[in-house]
Amino acid sequence: MTNMLTPEIAARFARIALGHVTREYPHKLDHVMDGPEDVLSPSQLHPIFHGSFDWHSCVHGWWLMLRLRRLFPDLPEARQIEALAEEMLTPGKIAGELAYLDRAYSGGFERPYGWAWLLALHREAQRHEDQPWGEDLAPLAAAFADRFRLFLPKLTYPLRVGTHFNTAFALTLALEWAKANDDGLAELIRRRARDWFEEDRCYHGWEPGGDEFLSGGLSEALLMRAVLGDSGFAAWFDAFLPEAVVGLPRSLFTPAIVSDRSDGKIAHLDGLNLSRAWCWRGLAGALDPALADLVLRTADEHLDASLPHVAGDYMGEHWLATFALLALER
Repeated sequence: MTNMLTPEIAARFARIALGHVTREYPHKLDHVMDGPEDVLSPSQLHPIFHGSFDWHSCVHGWWLMLRLRRLFPDLPEARQIEALAEEMLTPGKIAGELAYLDRAYSGGFERPYGWAWLLALHREAQRHEDQPWGEDLAPLAAAFADRFRLFLPKLTYPLRVGTHFNTAFALTLALEWAKANDDGLAELIRRRARDWFEEDRCYHGWEPGGDEFLSGGLSEALLMRAVLGDSGFAAWFDAFLPEAVVGLPRSLFTPAIVSDRSDGKIAHLDGLNLSRAWCWRGLAGALDPALADLVLRTADEHLDASLPHVAGDYMGEHWLATFALLALER
């Protein structure tokens, strides 16, 4: 499989997402029940984002579909995406998603991964100027931006794990949205990123954990490139990964082994390979040529390891194409 985004790959990814964003079961809820009246089905709780096994995967499945509709507007699948969006991304259903956030014990709902992907979805929807999706999703995006504003000042320590709780990954997505929509939030994200990560040195690369789909180190580096700009980032990266030019730490340059793709947690490691490829490709332009060449080869090796497995078992199929698109579009 090619490591470039082609119309054929785009069509395949679109068909994958169209097959799961409205598939309600199986489903893993992030839901606190305050009484028997809260025992409800996914579609009763979430009028739009009840497919794709879980709420956040459904959100970024929609991001994938809208992005492919914009990048490849002539695909037959683009018409299917438009029809489904007209049915699902309606003001009434968006109001239902917004109402969920007012429920008791919903403050930590999907924090921060789902928050960030919702902002990314809204930012993509804004780019479709021929449709009302950006305007309609704006109240939901504003609600999650408010949550970031309340949460980031009180988060004393960043979360560096390679799963949904990772702080740097969420802020990378949120910063792109904020730069276009909320200067105050953008500055808060930059300030907090510097607070947490600017003095980091000599990352040891003790990764991956057995169920991680993000690289803690590379997610942080990608965020810091966005925060510091290329001139400031070069010195930071040299201190953060001083032996990268010789391929160390080896763990960051070696694709993860996925032993069982039917195990939802172990299947995360395919996502790690794809997200590392996205990060390495996103960092290459700010690195010296010799190192850039190495990291681009490394990105290709990670793509080769997991791109063939974005579909086949639902434990990966409900989400992996999103991370494949991030990497291939880079």
